[in-house]
Amino acid sequence: MSNKLITSKTVVLPAKDIDTDQIIPARFLTTTTREGLGEGLFRDLRFGKDDEPVADFPLNQPETQGSQVLVGGNNFGCGSSREHAPWALLDYGFRAVISTEIADIFRNNSLKNGLLPIIVDEETHAWLIANPGAEVTVDIVASTLTLPNGQSVTYPIDAFARYCLIEGTDQLGFLQSHLEAIEGFEERRTWTP
Repeated sequence: MSNKLITSKTVVLPAKDIDTDQIIPARFLTTTTREGLGEGLFRDLRFGKDDEPVADFPLNQPETQGSQVLVGGNNFGCGSSREHAPWALLDYGFRAVISTEIADIFRNNSLKNGLLPIIVDEETHAWLIANPGAEVTVDIVASTLTLPNGQSVTYPIDAFARYCLIEGTDQLGFLQSHLEAIEGFEERRTWTP
């Protein structure tokens, strides 16, 4: 699996204001590990009161299985700051979320955990919403999203966050990769904090 390119069919959840409690309900927040959180992803939307799959929910459709790109409605990821939301999306298999607006805290939590939040213009978003299952290519190095017709749009991403996604690391991993230089600095410094 490349850390530079994502080519996948999309899964579309067009509802606006999908909040973090819808992404991963609070009852699944008792764990401190990421493993298994995908089972709780959109749990109250994916399953009915009888715990049977909701037939018309997009993630329950056979053709969406294995998709790595989720297209959400405006203001995706609003609500509480739970880091479990990007963890659940990642554990389920998503690598990117696309919308016209992604809540700041969710966006930052996503980037810190390896999930790429992509903000696109209204026209591109409308096309994606109207064409569920479209195969798109996300180039993380070039910060582009390419549609099936070859049209590419750029999306904003912080340079350090892009570096971490490409390298498959996080902030701590980045610091640990420079441990020798940090230790060298500590040995050379003449002042005490």
